Amino acid sequence: MRKTKLLSTAALLLALFSSTAAMGQQSSSNDNEWLKDLTDRVQLHGYAQGGFNYTHKDGEDTQTFDLKRILFWTNAQITDRWSFLFMHDFSSVVQEYYTDFRISNNKALTVRLGQFKNALSYENPLSPTSMEAIDVYSEAVTFLTGCGSDPLLGVQYGRDLGLAVFGETNDGKVRYELNVMNGQGINKKDGNKEKDFIGRLEYHPAKGLNIIATGQLGRGHAIATSLYNPSIQVGDNYKRNRWTVGFDYKSKGLNVHGEYLEGKDKDATSRGAYITGNVPLGKGVDFVGSYDFFNFNTDLDMDQHKAIAGFQYWFYQKCRFQVQYVYKSAYTQDGRFIHGANHAIMAQMQIRLDYAKKK
Repeated sequence: MRKTKLLSTAALLLALFSSTAAMGQQSSSNDNEWLKDLTDRVQLHGYAQGGFNYTHKDGEDTQTFDLKRILFWTNAQITDRWSFLFMHDFSSVVQEYYTDFRISNNKALTVRLGQFKNALSYENPLSPTSMEAIDVYSEAVTFLTGCGSDPLLGVQYGRDLGLAVFGETNDGKVRYELNVMNGQGINKKDGNKEKDFIGRLEYHPAKGLNIIATGQLGRGHAIATSLYNPSIQVGDNYKRNRWTVGFDYKSKGLNVHGEYLEGKDKDATSRGAYITGNVPLGKGVDFVGSYDFFNFNTDLDMDQHKAIAGFQYWFYQKCRFQVQYVYKSAYTQDGRFIHGANHAIMAQMQIRLDYAKKK
């Protein structure tokens, strides 16, 4: 049987090569045109982030090199209205795969189907390559959007499976997005019968200024227990609602964004706020600062303050070196939430490359 399969495969390959050879010069021009059309439509992107972390917590010092992300993605413009994207993290799992179809003649209405970042909060849809902090998002965004610190949902990188409708109007001053998602995270089927609904509205009242409001109505399906919400058990379906309001301002001398966020998981309320920004100091050099407050459960006295200060040097387009000091007023250890100082010094190198054929 195996010998028969090998012979059949060899015969098929021989036929293919014979057909190609017979076409000769007649097909070469067609092949070149096909290849040119393909390179015109396909874009390639990739980046890597890694570095060194030193942490002082509970009287103990830890230090380690780590590789946070190695992402590669490609997007193909199949037609002027239809596109496809695939993203994989080589240090983790497949992150995104979705297709977009623009319904309107302008940018007013596009439909997206697949796995992608949910629209909750200002920060979550942004790439880590554009964030100021080495540990990327604020504590509230990380917890409420499913980026990883909520044990009930697990590490989902702020992504989910579902459908989105989005667009912009009024000459780009207004942008909206509506998501209908499983609510279970990446590469997973829904754990219950309910879907999560997420809405996002952005308004640009002036040059460089953007105001953002987002909200979520959903039902979670717990995959683990959580010290932040001990009343929810594995397999429980529970209310999971969120809302946020924030802003982003960009100018030549200052880039800053901030947000207030609140969540409701069953009977537990969590809320927080942050402000993060950078100030250019010289050619390619920025000072970075952030203040972040988040209370994981307002009934259980689980508040945490976080402050970040450091510098970044952009040595080539989207490539940079960062070094930052991070202070936290609380941490978790051995299943306990502890109010106590946690100090860290982080250094990170970021390399990003983008390929798109110039037109």
